[in-house]
Amino acid sequence: MLSLPRLRLLSELSRRGTIAAVAGALRYTPSAVSQQLALLERETGVALLERTGRSVRLTSAAERLVQRADGALAELERAEVELVRGEGPVTGRLHAASFQSVVLALAPAALDILARRHPDLEIEITQREHARAYDGLLSHAFDLILGEEYPGIPEQVRPGVDRSDLLSDPLCLVLPPDGSLGRRPRRLTDLADVPWVLDPEDTATGRWARGVCRRAGFEPRVRFESPDLLLHAHLVRTGHAAAFIPALLATPHLDGLSLVGLPGDPHRVLYTAVRAGRSEHPAVAAFRAALGEALEAAHPGPPAWTVRFEA
Repeated sequence: MLSLPRLRLLSELSRRGTIAAVAGALRYTPSAVSQQLALLERETGVALLERTGRSVRLTSAAERLVQRADGALAELERAEVELVRGEGPVTGRLHAASFQSVVLALAPAALDILARRHPDLEIEITQREHARAYDGLLSHAFDLILGEEYPGIPEQVRPGVDRSDLLSDPLCLVLPPDGSLGRRPRRLTDLADVPWVLDPEDTATGRWARGVCRRAGFEPRVRFESPDLLLHAHLVRTGHAAAFIPALLATPHLDGLSLVGLPGDPHRVLYTAVRAGRSEHPAVAAFRAALGEALEAAHPGPPAWTVRFEA
């Protein structure tokens, strides 16, 4: 019988590419990962790894084994779900990963709902950038993640993942209300010379924002770079920058700022994602339902645009 923990290490190596990355993700030492993979090779009697300098590469036999291993791990999760479904109150612990805007706008209300409805269910939320959150989901570090998909940057389809869309959220241009960045603009190009605060360029949010400016015909003067949307709002409020901010944060964090509707009415899509084998787990279902109720209670209707830009 092959060892499932060792098969999981092989699966992680297929996804992450290096033994060091596997060790870091699963809190092993690199030598311990190497030893376990060597034991798996002896168990199978087949070469699973090819040494290429200081790195390793999976053999074709190992790639086939990974496909079977992933299926076996998913089936094991489904079996665990079947054992707990319908067996009394929802209990245990659910570890979620999210980005800032959902934690600010929806998580507190969702946690209140869960505390009333499922007091024995413990929720942990870790703030993670999108790509790292997905890595953690597939490594079983997280049970559920909250993700976002930006216009023109389609989400990678990941096998074995169950995605459920939560909200289509308008994207706003946000400006100081006092005209401190110049006269009221009529087009995005009128802001070509003002300072901007944007997310880092290696994020989907940052790539989308820069793409909006470039398609309008200018390179944004990025004076501040940060993933912290509250910092974005603060820099706008104090007259130091323009920013793109999702409408989900409009109340109360953008109160008093000028919200400008962009040409084409771009939206981001917020969603939850879980491993497919865990999609029907009572804790997952309870958390998804609570997020939906929190969103409905928040009523994030169409933003109250100060002005809409011309195309």
